[in-house]
This record gives sequence, structure tokens and C-alpha cells, in this order.
Amino acid sequence: MELTRLIVKGGVISPGELREVVNMAADQGLDSISFGSRQDIIFPKGFKALDKEKMGKHHFVFPDEKSGNNIVSSYVSTDIFRNTNWLTGNKFLYILEQFKDQPKLKVNINDPKQQLVPLFTGHLNFIASEHEDYWYLYIRLPKWHRMEVYPVLIYSWDIATFYYEIERIVTTEESFGIDMIFSLVSEALDTNNRTIDKPLNVPFYPFPYYEGMNRMGIDQYWLGLYWRNNLYDLEFLKEMCDLCFDCKIGKICITPWKSFIIKGIPKDRKLEWEKFLGKKGINVRHSLLELNWHLPVAMEWALNLKTFLVRTLDQFDISTYGLNFGISEYNREGHYFTSIVVEKNELPKDLESIKIRDTYNVLYAKNFDPNTREYIVHSQDIDKLELPTILIELSRKYFEDLGNSIPETVENNQKKEKPKLYIYQCQECLTTYNSEYGDESQNIPKGILFTDLAETYCCSLCEAPKSNFRILEPVTA
Repeated sequence: MELTRLIVKGGVISPGELREVVNMAADQGLDSISFGSRQDIIFPKGFKALDKEKMGKHHFVFPDEKSGNNIVSSYVSTDIFRNTNWLTGNKFLYILEQFKDQPKLKVNINDPKQQLVPLFTGHLNFIASEHEDYWYLYIRLPKWHRMEVYPVLIYSWDIATFYYEIERIVTTEESFGIDMIFSLVSEALDTNNRTIDKPLNVPFYPFPYYEGMNRMGIDQYWLGLYWRNNLYDLEFLKEMCDLCFDCKIGKICITPWKSFIIKGIPKDRKLEWEKFLGKKGINVRHSLLELNWHLPVAMEWALNLKTFLVRTLDQFDISTYGLNFGISEYNREGHYFTSIVVEKNELPKDLESIKIRDTYNVLYAKNFDPNTREYIVHSQDIDKLELPTILIELSRKYFEDLGNSIPETVENNQKKEKPKLYIYQCQECLTTYNSEYGDESQNIPKGILFTDLAETYCCSLCEAPKSNFRILEPVTA
């Protein structure tokens, strides 16, 4: 289902801008807005295109438009969670301001020491180094099979320049690897790079609790607000923006977890905010068990499944501190960013008219750390009623293994770990596809992963579509 999105650069919006957006939504008869995975605003119901004068500076992406990717940043985490010493909120704002044109590729600009915003879900991922104002750059373009590290550290004030040059290079029809991109960018730009003296080390920290009123420094507070249905009431948001104006709060931050954070509430206004939330009946006491889920927007089945799982786990009094969960439709080509993922399998098209219970797969990240970007299939074709038992089993495994894994740098992970290859089997005739051998009958060479095959690929024996294949077993490359 395509929805209208509003680009919110870096997940940072002023109360004035949010107030304008709320008014636009209200003028069209809407009563709520939602937040998306890339820190953007999503309109959960129909939103008609506006003329340029009414849209002002706001960048809308309507359902029939393919352009427009939001820049993701961990600005939301600065001053309230762990952060690299030199990386301040102002640094983020200056860098984001350099992006004058809307990126065609997905860009992430993040601090590796925080756990709230995923590091590697962009096509270009700028990650802060220990050297002040210098960033690692990890690239995985849409057709690339793996992520590559750019050979030098990028200077803060060159980030946007780098991005636009790489965008210009890769949007041509030719296919470029990391070496060619480095050569072309170095030739085109005169930038203040720095040699990489040590590989990126991403420490593992438990997932933070990001809701409620929390102390920020000596005389300020920050407030995290989360609504389980991801439908934020427009009237509430209007009054909240007015209160932000009154308290001289200049920025509101959207998280990738369908929530938002307000930083810098003065100590002497804390009671006023608490009264405001109380009068509006806003709950700021959700358990971490409920907060640590990432769901697709406007998919009722996912919200219903989450509600069932949270209630069941709560009955068993299970701790999930440090873990987070994702619910998704079957999509191995996507980029997950949670510790544990529940995938819903697709029903074969010829069975869609018959009422058959959905089945699910459960995957977990290596060491339960999503930043490893390596997922292990734990269970397949599981019924909904079996899922709580599986999640309890995995949460216990997480606590048993906690502290036992040896942290490795991102580069060492890539060099030392042999990737697991998955054998896929056609559910119609049981023919298998193994990337170690490819498919000679369709001129597919060895080494091509099943997930990288075109969507038009079909079984070489019975011609069943690609969607009819399921993972059989992992093998070591």
C-alpha cells in the first residue's frame, strides 16, 4: 500500500514546521499522522496533492512518485544517550543543512555509540570515527551484493559534496565498484580526507528505553512519546507545538521506532508538561517489552500480531531488555535492523482464495546485534501460536550468550566470517537452487545468490515463480 510521505531531513523538525504539517492534514479532513522507519512523516489515509504555494518548503512524496529518500540521522540521540565525544547536535544540524537537494539514494549519518538509530540501512552510511569531524563511509548501492568501506575518512564539511558526487556517478547507466568510485571522486573533488588508521569498531549496547520524562543535564528534561497504533492525534500535536513555542524548544526529533523525542524542556516547566500529558490522557509508561518493536506502517495484521505477542510474553513475565523485534512480510532483499525478526510467509497465489492460517519464519542477528547485518534462520513455517515459545527461547539464549561473544570490527567480520549460503527449494516440484552451482539451464553462473536473482526468475523444472521458493538449509561458502 503506497502512502504519502513528508521528508523530514535527519528526523529533525521545528515545532513551527510540524504545526504547518498538522494544519495541512487537518484541512484535508485527517485526524492523525504517523511516523515512518526513516524518520519521515506518513499520512495514513488519503492525502491530496497541494499546489507549491501551499506546500511551501515542505517536501512531499506522493504515492505515484519514486523520488525522495529521507536522510536518517542519530541527532535524536545526542545529549540523551551514549555518544562519541566530539559529535554534538549542532554538528548534525550543520551537516544536514549542507544537503540542499533531495537525495536520490538513502543516506544515513550516525554515531556508532548509540543504539536507537540503525547504522547500515542506507545506500551511503556515514559513521562517526574517533577523530573529530571525520567519518567512515560504508556503501552498498542498490545492485551491490555486499557493503564496502570507502578507503579514507570523510571530513564533516565534505559529506554533502561527497554524496552528490557519488550520486552523480552512480545514477549513470554504468555499474561501478568501490575502487572506481574512489578513483572518480578523488579526481573530481579536492577534499580534506584522512587516512583510516584503524577499522570501525561498533560496540554492542542494550537497546535503550526512550519513553517518558527523563533528566537531561542539570536543569532540563527530555520527553519521549510513543503511541502503540502509530496514529498521532492532530489536536494533541497542535497544542504540543504551542507548548514547545512557549518553552522556546526549537527542535522535535522523530525516531525510527514510530515515536518522537522533545529535548530541552526547562526544569521549571516539567510539571506543566506532565499536567498537559495527563489532561490529554497520554500514557508514558509503556514497558520496554512493548517499545522495542519495529512494524511496517499501516499494516493491521502486523499490529495485531505484535499485540498478541506482547500480551503473551507479558503473561510469562519474560525480560527482553536489550533486545528489539521486527515484524515484516517475507523479504530477504530488505535490510532488517532488529535483534530478532518475525517474517510472514507469502501464500501461493493459487491458495489465496482458501482460508489457510499464515505461517512465519523467525530470524535473529548474529550475537543478537543488528549491526553485524548477518541473520540466522532459527525457525521456518511456524504457526502464530508457536511464536511466543520461539521468542522466549531466543530471549533466554540472548541472556545466556550475553558477554560471551568477542567484539570484532566491521572489516574483520567481513574477512573472517565465511558467509552462509542458503539453498532454496521450489514448493511445487521440490527442485533446489544452490548459488554454489547457479542454474545452467537459465544461463545463471555460479555464485549468484537467490536473493539477487531477478523477480522474473522461475523454476527450471516446473516454471513456478521465484516467490514459490523457500529456504531449505544454510551451507558454508
